[in-house]
Amino acid sequence: QVQLVESGGGLVQAGGSLRLSCAASVRTFSSYAMGWFRQTPGTEREFVAAISRSGGSTPAADSVKGRFTISRDNAENTVYLQMNSLKPKDSGVYYCAADLQRLYNVASVTTTEYDYWGRGTQVTVSS
Repeated sequence: QVQLVESGGGLVQAGGSLRLSCAASVRTFSSYAMGWFRQTPGTEREFVAAISRSGGSTPAADSVKGRFTISRDNAENTVYLQMNSLKPKDSGVYYCAADLQRLYNVASVTTTEYDYWGRGTQVTVSS
């Protein structure tokens, strides 16, 4: 069973930065594409950014391009989301997700592609 644990959320002022981390308890972390999604009350979970198994593909939502960067450390079984120039609309619960890919090396951008989810970490950006 894969366990994902997010950390690094918190309260920050608009324009500030946060770095989220997601630690995966799995033997073959490099077999998983990883993604970050976020959700606010009453809305569907939305795609933020993803990274392929090798790290060579890193798509991001238009709303965060140029501000957020996803990266991974396969030796540490960890994926990161560096969030800069934060805006109040970036507030929400941020979830880490893992997509097991035995044959492919692509970054998955929809929730249905992911097999495992963390419990989320709250990000609140004040104006």
